Amino acid sequence: MIVVNLDVMMAKRKMSLSELSERVGITLANLSVLKNNKARAIRFSTLDAICRALDCTPQDILEYRPEEEQPYEE
Repeated sequence: MIVVNLDVMMAKRKMSLSELSERVGITLANLSVLKNNKARAIRFSTLDAICRALDCTPQDILEYRPEEEQPYEE
């Protein structure tokens, strides 16, 4: 599963959600969905804008966590 660590980077940069929203040009609602790991997708242009605003890389924001394998059922 992909985990979005946007809140961690925002805290490191001491930036509020509303400030990031203004800098990136994304609504607070859409950023909140992303921050709370409810987003199903993100555009590369959005990721690029967030990385520029937070002076970070996609790796700082996105993390892969393997899910526990489910037993195979017939």
